[in-house]
Amino acid sequence: MTNMIDPINTSDRIKKTYLRYLSTTFGIKDNKLARQFFETAQDAQGLFKGPFLQATPKYKKGRSLIDIVTAKDTCLTSEFLDYAPGLSEESVNERLPLYREMYKHQETAIKKICGENRNVVVATGTGSGKTECFLLPIIDHLLKERSAGHLGPGVRALLLYPMNALANDQVVRLRTILPEETGITFGRYTGQTPQTYAEGLDVFRQENLQQFPQSNELFCRDQMLGEHYTEKGKTVSRLNPQVGPPHILLTNFAMLEYLLMRPKDSALFDKDAGDTWRFLVLDEAHVYSGALGTEIAYLIRRLKDRVCKSKKGRILCIATSATMGGDDHESKKSLATSFENLFGEKFLAGDIVSAEQVTP
Repeated sequence: MTNMIDPINTSDRIKKTYLRYLSTTFGIKDNKLARQFFETAQDAQGLFKGPFLQATPKYKKGRSLIDIVTAKDTCLTSEFLDYAPGLSEESVNERLPLYREMYKHQETAIKKICGENRNVVVATGTGSGKTECFLLPIIDHLLKERSAGHLGPGVRALLLYPMNALANDQVVRLRTILPEETGITFGRYTGQTPQTYAEGLDVFRQENLQQFPQSNELFCRDQMLGEHYTEKGKTVSRLNPQVGPPHILLTNFAMLEYLLMRPKDSALFDKDAGDTWRFLVLDEAHVYSGALGTEIAYLIRRLKDRVCKSKKGRILCIATSATMGGDDHESKKSLATSFENLFGEKFLAGDIVSAEQVTP
């Protein structure tokens, strides 16, 4: 199958993403005014230009997800074949392309994380599919829990971003990749996250211009902390039924600092909640250098102490970046040492996954 890029649709998607950013940054409570703002910005002269096209490297291809799942030596669960019960195969494939060839480095990262239980740094270029390198192993783990009947509330993966805009973009992507039929929940907990269900629903409608989110997205703090939401003293049955820490939690490092300190957020970490934690992902990891890197290293140690008593190997650590080091062994060895210091977990030169480019 040839994977063609449509520059017009891609440009339109970027435009919509930026408009969503504007509507979030300059939030308007009145739904009518919010819609007018969105429509006016959409047609504003000079706000958008292009599209401008720039060539990117062609990366070496590997196997498709369906080929990996059905292979004899697979490390992935066969639950991918029944990914979202109730949805058609065509609909599932639109959300999670089972038959599209992945890049070789994506396949390598998945094998290291799922098959070898290794901590990994994905150091590949822009547009190389770094998200799939960590998201597919996380989904694999959750599908295995679902198959075993253990997929209750509780954080399995923390996706840590340096800024809210990146976390917001990832939430939009998760809405597509994780249809509600999967039973996999996700939630964004940042300074912008509303406290109550009613506040969250109001913000959601402003940002997305639709009435209700899918049932597996937890979009307010009360939901993620396990608080039942009520209206006039009575639980409202028509509201999103999901309550409790989401399986995939997205936040930024500044917010994580607050979450670890505040007693009211302990539901994410303490008692049985800590037993479910399995993955820690740092996106745009090149940001964490110098003094900030030292602060983040201590923050990660506090987190691990909270959820797993600092036991080595309990949490798999994954970092991604498009702007890191060389491809030779010494460069990878040096990079591995840096991330070993950052996470406080073992990294080897072989844990640095880079992309193989196809030569013309």
